[in-house]
Amino acid sequence: MVHQEALQIEREQPRAHVPLVSLSDVALTGIYEISKILTAPNRLETTLSSVVNLLSSFMQMRHGVISLLEDDGIPDITVGAGWNEGTDARYRARLPEKAIGQVIATAVPLIAENVASHPAFSAADVAALGASEETRVSWIGVPIRVASRVIGTLTIDRVWDGRSVFRLDSDVRFLTMVANLIAQTVQLHRVVSRDRERLMAESGRLQKELSELKPTPGRERKRVYVDGIIGESREIRALLEKIMIVAKSHSPVLLRGESGTGKELIAKAIHELSPRAKGPFIKLNCAALPESVLESELFGHEKGAFTGAVGARKGRFELADKGTLFLDEIGEISPSFQAKLLRVLQEQEFERVGGSHTLKVNVRVVAATNRNLEEAVAKNEFRADLYYRISVIPVIVPSLRDRRGDIPLLANEFLDRFNRENGRDLAFNNDAMEVLMGCGFPGNVRELENCVQRTATLAQGGAIVSDDFACRHNECLSALLWRSPNEAATRRPMEIPLPVMPSVVAPVGAEPANSNTVTKIPVPLSPAVPAAPVRPSALDEELSERERLVDAMERAGWVQAKAARLLGLTPRQIGYALKKHDIEIKRF
Repeated sequence: MVHQEALQIEREQPRAHVPLVSLSDVALTGIYEISKILTAPNRLETTLSSVVNLLSSFMQMRHGVISLLEDDGIPDITVGAGWNEGTDARYRARLPEKAIGQVIATAVPLIAENVASHPAFSAADVAALGASEETRVSWIGVPIRVASRVIGTLTIDRVWDGRSVFRLDSDVRFLTMVANLIAQTVQLHRVVSRDRERLMAESGRLQKELSELKPTPGRERKRVYVDGIIGESREIRALLEKIMIVAKSHSPVLLRGESGTGKELIAKAIHELSPRAKGPFIKLNCAALPESVLESELFGHEKGAFTGAVGARKGRFELADKGTLFLDEIGEISPSFQAKLLRVLQEQEFERVGGSHTLKVNVRVVAATNRNLEEAVAKNEFRADLYYRISVIPVIVPSLRDRRGDIPLLANEFLDRFNRENGRDLAFNNDAMEVLMGCGFPGNVRELENCVQRTATLAQGGAIVSDDFACRHNECLSALLWRSPNEAATRRPMEIPLPVMPSVVAPVGAEPANSNTVTKIPVPLSPAVPAAPVRPSALDEELSERERLVDAMERAGWVQAKAARLLGLTPRQIGYALKKHDIEIKRF
């Protein structure tokens, strides 16, 4: 059989000194190594070539060829060891046409101990295989089958040296097992290929529908409203319009965006606007569970499948049947579990942990991630086939800094919710809203909601004023999340900066007579870089900085947030500077 014992019969030596290797052990090792190659995420031709190359380590063979038939528009493939682009014709020349046809037609293996005398091999075939009167060549071909359909062949040839002992029946059994593994891999690749083409076509159709819905000049598009999603900005309106279109299909959706932007709320809206609205909406955070628990949570388990499994339990896929399954943080699942998830997404079938019964479901998957999946695919940290499967319709959820005009609407909604839950009647005054508008909120909507609740809880009066915010007293600890490491090492513990905003330049009419008295510092939009502090003049540092502060406060009507924008600073920074120079705030 495999890796033939190649027993060298030495008449002068007793047989007891020849160590024998169990053929079953060699075969098992071969199947294991080949299965590892077939499950690797590589191009199909490369995978099959590696299988042929590995076969030579377990069998006494000279050449091996895997030939696949054309299937539903997918071209035929012929590969051997050391395959590369353009070598198909060379491997195809080694295939005896009549013998291959007999294997495909009968779906049973064909064995030729000597191709020169076998009726299935023509003279051209014998010459192509290098057989002659001096060189005896044997040949084995087995069908690659999916169910009862033959999709290709696996063939090997070998030269008999007059000394080796061949176990042809064992060889055929081993090659048949390898062919069965190859068949499953080929079927999966072809299903993925057809599925990808179909999904890309559907994605193109949806993109075309989106482009057709763009407003023409002079005609404003009807506004879309989705319950729970608040905003009037151009970015949020475009998102809502896209949701309305995407929800009508059954295609998988991938929500991309920063943490805290409301991706779960968007997924819920897609479900409620879809034909599946009457079905269940099931959600799961993939990053919150270890792989072993995640498998049980998604696929369910049978009684006794593991310690503690006292009864059968349905998984999230089963619970979401005829509905929508929301997989949050899908970019955090391990590579080994990605392969398990891919099959369910493609075939919509799975087995519970510890079970053997295959369950069929009808589930629409909406996934979400804040990772750069394209970069993860390039680094082989995320499977490319799974990426194509979930990213059929990518939807970008804008960050809060990209829709600043929605901050007042969101803040008032969160404050109204706080008032209802706590029996309060608070409201924002103008200065308080300016403080919120001046914050970067790298935690997005979630951070804004926390800020409103924290400030409302600690507010003493009937209205929230600017001094009620923690950032006005250097107590905004969440600012530590976006402070740069270099700055953190040099600043005092409680000297915490606010997230930065783009600097706002004062109108032309508001410029002072001497423009040199105001230093305008451009501030980048990224929340990761803190705003630069005010740099006093080298001639008279203490005096000139104080004068600049007083001048800016005068022009801003002693509103600190406005003065901060004139100087390109944050409200926290100007508040600190006012305290540093002991400047009394005028009240009107």
